[in-house]
Amino acid sequence: MVLHGRTAVVTGAGRGLGRVEALELARLGANVIVNDYGQPGRDGSGEASAAPAEQVAAEIRAAGGEATAHLGDVADFDTARALVELAVERYGTLDILVNNAGILRDRMVFSMSEDEWDAVLRVHLKGHFNMTRFAAAHWRERSKAAGAPVHGRIVNTSSEAFLAGSAGQPNYAAAKGGIVGLTTSTAAALGKYGVTANAICPRARTRMTEDVFAGFGEPGEGEPDPLAPEHVAPLVGYLAGPAAERVNGQVFVVHGGFVALLERPKVAAQFDTAKDVFTYEELDAVLSPYFAARAPGDNFAATEVLGLKKR
Repeated sequence: MVLHGRTAVVTGAGRGLGRVEALELARLGANVIVNDYGQPGRDGSGEASAAPAEQVAAEIRAAGGEATAHLGDVADFDTARALVELAVERYGTLDILVNNAGILRDRMVFSMSEDEWDAVLRVHLKGHFNMTRFAAAHWRERSKAAGAPVHGRIVNTSSEAFLAGSAGQPNYAAAKGGIVGLTTSTAAALGKYGVTANAICPRARTRMTEDVFAGFGEPGEGEPDPLAPEHVAPLVGYLAGPAAERVNGQVFVVHGGFVALLERPKVAAQFDTAKDVFTYEELDAVLSPYFAARAPGDNFAATEVLGLKKR
């Protein structure tokens, strides 16, 4: 019960990854605020419903844990503020924030509408910011009042789409890249208060990814599914706990039996001008041969990124 007495907020926790993350934090002893907007469409369509969050909260309580359901859109600034306030009012504190809420509106970049772009950036990136902003203010105030660091943990949900690209998801890839930037900036700003911020890039078979993972890594009869979302939850539990106090500003890829720590981008090659300023001709002379010698394309195909085989 390493999280006994701690309080966690998990957004988008009514289904999929958020659900198993909420269950894991509760299993480790945390009080959990289960947030979800409850819309039936993975594109954010349909009427909002409290049912998904309430079902997960009930599941936690049935297992002996403590949970409160919350219906709300975390991409709304005031809703995010109220969600942090709810945790403090109900349980006396907020210690852990897991940002997971998101939607998909897939389209090729040359066909994407303004609304399809804005909607995905709003839920993923603005939703992460809104919750981070109010949780960070809470922890800063607590740390200053105590004159000491506090236990504050942020686990953000990014995706390998920000690294490898995703041809039909320019909005999603951009949002997930922004989340990594938000994570590292937050980590640098809040470390002195005892707060850590890390990001995970999960590979999980959920409602959001059913198209992406169709036919990939599917288990044989009697075999465990390497893309079951339950494989992701233990890393979230670890990052939320006291043992991870020195883990800050990191990005992990995680799926069944696999955790990879990503490095910050490195310089792959350096080119220096023979004079004071590069000319077009000189750039052509040094850059064109370099790229001509490389394997065609730097973006990975889905099977290469995932390391999975299609059945």
